[in-house]
Amino acid sequence: MDFLITLACTTAACFLLRNPVKRFPVLFYVLAAALDMLFLVGCFGLLPWFAWSGLLVLMRRCLLAFSLFTVVMFVGVLPAGSKARAWLAPVRGELSLVACILAAGHVGFYVASYAPRMLAGGAVEPAIAASLALALVLLALLAVLGVTSLKSVRTRMASTPWKRLQRLAYPFYLLACAHVACSLLPAALHGGTAAQTSIVAYAAVAAAYLVLRLMRFAMDRRRARAAAQRAGI
Repeated sequence: MDFLITLACTTAACFLLRNPVKRFPVLFYVLAAALDMLFLVGCFGLLPWFAWSGLLVLMRRCLLAFSLFTVVMFVGVLPAGSKARAWLAPVRGELSLVACILAAGHVGFYVASYAPRMLAGGAVEPAIAASLALALVLLALLAVLGVTSLKSVRTRMASTPWKRLQRLAYPFYLLACAHVACSLLPAALHGGTAAQTSIVAYAAVAAAYLVLRLMRFAMDRRRARAAAQRAGI
């Protein structure tokens, strides 16, 4: 439920803040980095409980970053002529970069939590081990997608290679959903209602995206064939 609430609020914020994000992207990058720093400060018990409880949900569980990634991905499968796509498509790169910066706090927390245990040879549940393995793949993809989302990089790269690299967002998003499911699985198997509900919510969003992505792919292919036929005529 926390994920769906965060996703709804994030979506609304993206629509409302679209113009400021487009005009002042660096401001939002700085704010995202500031949230990371606040989260790390909170990890040492230096924040009041009301601030820490909110950051704990949004940052440790990566809900805010994942919700931003979800908005970015769903914009890409909206109908080409839709108002929502026309409004948010110009800031997809900026939103992606904000999400990448926010995800850094989540990554830092879990590296600090699990690295000592793994290096010491401590036992880790299979589902958690799978989640950590996926996290390594996601981290590599996140670095590539984050760097190529920078405007300075986009403008210097040729269009075709840049588009090919950006297609890594598709496996990244689906693997992120699998990573979340693996991390929640132990609690869900032990009867955790919140974990079970969260897995269903993430799975539903991932399934909806996959269906829409396949539909969009089929529509794009039909348009390309029709254009080729017209050109041939």
